Amino acid sequence: MSTTPPQTDARPLSLSKGEGLEDASQAESSAAWRMLKDAAIAIRRLQVKDGSIPDAAAGAEAEEHVAAIVASIRALAPAFPHDAEYLAASIRDFERWAAEGFGIPDFLDSLVAFQPQQHRVDGIRHLVVFPMYTQNGSSDRLVEALIVETIWPEFIAELEAGDYGNKLFVSLRLIDFTPGYDTNSAVLFPETVAMREIPTFTWGAIFQDREAARYRRVVRAASEITKLDLPEAAARMLDDQDLTETTFVMWDIIHDRTHMRGDLPFDPFMIKQRMPYFLYSLEELRCDLTAFRESVAIENALTLRQAQGSDVLSATEQQMLEHASLVQYAVIFDRIFRFAITGSRVRNYDGLGGQLLFAWLHQRGVLHWTDTQLTFDWDAVPDAVIALSDAVNELYWRSIDRPKKAHWLAAYELVRSVLTPNPASVWARGLPDEVLAGPPKGYTDEVLDDEFPLSMFFEALEKKMRPVIESTAGIRAGDA
Repeated sequence: MSTTPPQTDARPLSLSKGEGLEDASQAESSAAWRMLKDAAIAIRRLQVKDGSIPDAAAGAEAEEHVAAIVASIRALAPAFPHDAEYLAASIRDFERWAAEGFGIPDFLDSLVAFQPQQHRVDGIRHLVVFPMYTQNGSSDRLVEALIVETIWPEFIAELEAGDYGNKLFVSLRLIDFTPGYDTNSAVLFPETVAMREIPTFTWGAIFQDREAARYRRVVRAASEITKLDLPEAAARMLDDQDLTETTFVMWDIIHDRTHMRGDLPFDPFMIKQRMPYFLYSLEELRCDLTAFRESVAIENALTLRQAQGSDVLSATEQQMLEHASLVQYAVIFDRIFRFAITGSRVRNYDGLGGQLLFAWLHQRGVLHWTDTQLTFDWDAVPDAVIALSDAVNELYWRSIDRPKKAHWLAAYELVRSVLTPNPASVWARGLPDEVLAGPPKGYTDEVLDDEFPLSMFFEALEKKMRPVIESTAGIRAGDA
């Protein structure tokens, strides 16, 4: 976690002449970064939820902090030549914000200039500074400053250049950050930035190091609690952060591209619309199940080539083969051990997806909870998971010809066929005619916050795992 305490003195630090940085690999230990981070933390205390600083008496102090931020960016910029246009625009946005009296910040110009998807080179770093909220972190648009590093191994570049093209996907590692990321947030999305209008978004980033670190901590604890005998390959991930990071990169690059691919009802997730939360559960699960089944296909194809002996696998293909197997373990264990019991029970769509996967595998006899021990019939698991993927895909295919409300009802029946609804559920009893004949809002309003409560298995597991789950907020790669 971040250990830099807030400055007790509100006055910003200053840089001596010649303290500019040339090497991005040293950025987090530089005086310029310390000054930038301290100034960002200090100005956050003056901001309100929308990012503005309405207290006129705080204007002079805010100007000092902006001056420190600008000076720090200038000093750090030489180490990030690939971000020169963005960093110059960031300086202009900060200076304009101050000159206009610290109203609601508008960083559209610098956001448009920031294009990390154009620099997907393993190890390349970025300096990122925006007023923004952080998903699963802070809902306030406060100034955040980050140093991040790209994770882009050669086998991922080869996958992306082949059948799994995804020009918008960026995989990152957190190096250092301000308090908005000392949380559960593991993404950097452009839509979270304070801006005057919404541009066409050209990238989205996931912090695979945080995903991997919390996976390793949670799965290690859960496997001990459930007495699960992990397969050797899955056990290796718990001892190898780099291996787990690259596994999550492979998982997420396939997951992310799936949102806009397949027989979709019509852009089921990306359009901002109010839907029953189990629709979001199925969409996120669909993408994870696609990552699983594609990994099975990759593993089978490469294993067959090896067995035939007609073609020697390249080094990158060997990595693909190894990671294809690991992605399958990651999808299952992250979904059932972390997703199912993380967060509140208020419309928790990722939690519901984890519950659904667990119950589906249990009901098909490939997952067993017997004598207080969890076991899997691993040879049968792929077919069972792909069968769930087929069921969701069938729902989507049929819904192309269904009205929206009928699609919602069919989706509910799919979930209900696996999970037991809340006994108080109006949906389970049958929506009344006035709701069925009314607008979609009436349907959504009748969905309970916890429409599908935790099973007794997950209730017991959540109590034992709660301290572990809570400990992953703000986790870094070295903490796992």
